[in-house]
Amino acid sequence: MSKNVYVAGVGMIPFMKPGTAPHYDVMAAQAVREALADAGIGYEQVQQAYAGYVYGASTCGQKALYKVGMTGIPVLNVNNNCSTGSSALFLARQAVQSGVVDVALAFGFEFMPPGALTQPFEDRPSPLEDFNAVLEETLGKIEIPRALRLFGGAGLTHMKKYGTKMETFAAIRAKASRHAAKNPKAVFRNVVSVDDVMAEKVMWPGVMTRSMACPPTCGAAAVIVVSEAYAKKHGLRTDVRIAGQSLTTDFPQALESKDPIQLVGFDMAQAAAQAAYEQAGIGPQDVDVVELHDCFAHNELLTYEALGLCKVGEAEKFVLDGDNTYGGRYVTNPSGGLLSKGHPLGATGLAQCYELTHQLRGTADERQVQGAKVALQHNLGLGGACVVTVYQKA
Repeated sequence: MSKNVYVAGVGMIPFMKPGTAPHYDVMAAQAVREALADAGIGYEQVQQAYAGYVYGASTCGQKALYKVGMTGIPVLNVNNNCSTGSSALFLARQAVQSGVVDVALAFGFEFMPPGALTQPFEDRPSPLEDFNAVLEETLGKIEIPRALRLFGGAGLTHMKKYGTKMETFAAIRAKASRHAAKNPKAVFRNVVSVDDVMAEKVMWPGVMTRSMACPPTCGAAAVIVVSEAYAKKHGLRTDVRIAGQSLTTDFPQALESKDPIQLVGFDMAQAAAQAAYEQAGIGPQDVDVVELHDCFAHNELLTYEALGLCKVGEAEKFVLDGDNTYGGRYVTNPSGGLLSKGHPLGATGLAQCYELTHQLRGTADERQVQGAKVALQHNLGLGGACVVTVYQKA
């Protein structure tokens, strides 16, 4: 599979707090229409569609798309936890790269309730029960929400191993707020300082305050990918190429190592990044701008190391040196990331693609990373799946 695949169009609606958003089908249809308009094509040119969402009934993707058109094309619904959006994009890109189709649509959406994520099915095993059991064995029983427990436990492990301070996680959260202030599609655009973050309600003493965790969010995003031949024939844009992409799932050490950092996908991310770099023929040193899965400030810090942006154990120095923002080595989450932009699960990976596409096009307005030519995307779902994508300015 050596065909070039290009991002021809992207669409995204402003993310919203639960209780303020229209229903999922309205949001998704709007994002799809924007992506089609951005690509300059009609829906009748789309040959396959992949719909990503976590909280919804079986054929929500069809319900949303039927507001755009009913052309009889294959529509596949994708659920891969928080990496759902990028998993849909992975399938769409794979369909084009293999030559099965020339035009594919990946879109994602989520209509979320307020509050921490919950297990919707209490009468059957949770996909994360083995992970929770290992964490409890390692750190003891902690009565806080599941995701907070897993990612907070990983952050606490980094603190114990390398002396990382809680204020460093606060600095990551403060950085996210400064970036989001320039993003009109972000749900939280208020700028906060490290002191503000540290003074918030404590969720886990010595480990986490409230805004170090991303908020539940409603929203939608969409991406059109096309083959090179089709783009040239129809005059579509070919300025952003998907140069490398990998989807990984957990390795045995995720559970066998008894390491909370491994429980939240460190090895998955590392392996996916290495594969994506190899496909693209680059290394982390070639990357200019990054959108990564900062569901918690703690996971952003861990992911710097997993993606090779800094050495293992040196993430705190990376933050304190300002290498994660404008003027530093890598501009990370210029959109504001999940922490400030929001995290509607099925839409997140496609919203990351939206941001990076505009960065490489040079159309990111006040958020623009000057001279950006290579972009890196990381989208993680526990249980687990991780998608890492490399985009290049063509």
